[in-house]
Amino acid sequence: MKSYLRVWMGVTVIVFLLAGCSSTTHIEKDDQTDFSKYKTFAWTDDEGSAKVNDLTERQIRQAVNKELAKSGWREAKNRPDILLSYDVLVERSTRESNSPVYSRPYSRLVYNPYTRRYTTIYYPSQFMGYERDERPVKEGTITITMTDARTDKTVWQGWTTDEVDSRHLTAREVDASVRAIFKKFDVAKN
Repeated sequence: MKSYLRVWMGVTVIVFLLAGCSSTTHIEKDDQTDFSKYKTFAWTDDEGSAKVNDLTERQIRQAVNKELAKSGWREAKNRPDILLSYDVLVERSTRESNSPVYSRPYSRLVYNPYTRRYTTIYYPSQFMGYERDERPVKEGTITITMTDARTDKTVWQGWTTDEVDSRHLTAREVDASVRAIFKKFDVAKN
């Protein structure tokens, strides 16, 4: 019984650690919108926005198409219910971290004249404050917007920001970001 309890405690700790490492995802939706009436979608071609490279664009579209297919949606060329668009922003930022600083523990040899012996006094480490560290990072933000094709009104928008390694997003970063956004989409459409 104890080993069973230990296994479950270990699994719980791992789940909380992994949840703490995930990127923060935000959504906004129109509360009057009934998502059950939407079943088809199409991508818009925004000529005015800054374009990412073709490979990243295909990866974003494939990831979104895959997530929407899980919800029963399909892509339609004629008369879609929803128009999809996305935006990618990679910008420089700074990441701050505060680390606690402690003094070193030490011991001291002291002569006691009353007992005529040497005794050791132990001085434990003490909290001295925090060391602040700033490092430059690149943050990538993916925003996905759903617009009702009939009314041209934005009905849902989701975005996530995460630290990236370079100016361009990798396939793994795109998939993880889109998956995180659409986890909140499933909750929001109900």
